[in-house]
Amino acid sequence: MSRRRPTPAANLTALLGESSALAEIAQQTITVPITDLRPVPFQPRRHFDDKALAELADSIRTQGVLQPLLVRPGPSGYEIIAGERRWRAGKLAGLTDVPVYVRNLTDEQATRAALLENLHREDLNQYEEAAATLRLVALTLRVDEDTARSRMYAAARGTNLEDREVLESLFAAASLGSWQSFTTNKLRVLRYPEAIVQAMQDGLHYSIAAVIAAAPDAHQAELLAMALDGAGYREVKARRAALEARPTPLKVDPGRVTEVGKRISSVKWLGTLDDRTQKDLQSWLNRMPDSVKKAMNLPN
Repeated sequence: MSRRRPTPAANLTALLGESSALAEIAQQTITVPITDLRPVPFQPRRHFDDKALAELADSIRTQGVLQPLLVRPGPSGYEIIAGERRWRAGKLAGLTDVPVYVRNLTDEQATRAALLENLHREDLNQYEEAAATLRLVALTLRVDEDTARSRMYAAARGTNLEDREVLESLFAAASLGSWQSFTTNKLRVLRYPEAIVQAMQDGLHYSIAAVIAAAPDAHQAELLAMALDGAGYREVKARRAALEARPTPLKVDPGRVTEVGKRISSVKWLGTLDDRTQKDLQSWLNRMPDSVKKAMNLPN
């Protein structure tokens, strides 16, 4: 008899049980050399603002590390599950050792803990928030992230009641707000062009990024440059509206079209063509796309 696979609801129970346990690990800390620490390879946070790190380093110099890092034993030293930002700032501050909690966690448990910890950081940018949230949903549903995205959209359409229940419980228990709002407004961030994502990593506000990403590809570079130069939401939105109101630029060479038209309409010129060339010309005309014939009011 095959082993029954855990349901999404059971996965959610396990997830929240682990996160609750992680919130209660403040019984005892140890101090370890800062050089013995390494981030886990699946750390959900990828971008650290240099200015914010410098400010945290200044605070650590005067007050120390107020919240210990959560780590697990690694191949050599310890792997940071939660607290990589404090670790980086501690190095900038010149610390030689830091306080840590040590837990023996599997990769899956560590990933969940890191995601939950990072999702409640105020300085997490919108792209990282969306990526971490989707990853948490994927872990809960035990599917890959593309499948998780598809199932979230399906749940939003009302076609998967079980997933809706799991999502509602997950977002409520993890204090992530509305899963419907996330699915409708934030999930799309993960599909934004790389240049817009990078700008968000560097501090571009989500609302401005959304305006730029919704513009035609041909206008995005100009709008992004405006935003990076300091233009606000209303300015970028107004410029996008102005650009989209412009006539669509021609995709054909007007001069070449005019010359072809003159030649073909000249009976004298047609008379100079030999039989082979005339047949080739007729064959070319016969292959004219129907859309072009329709635009020129020509019979099929």
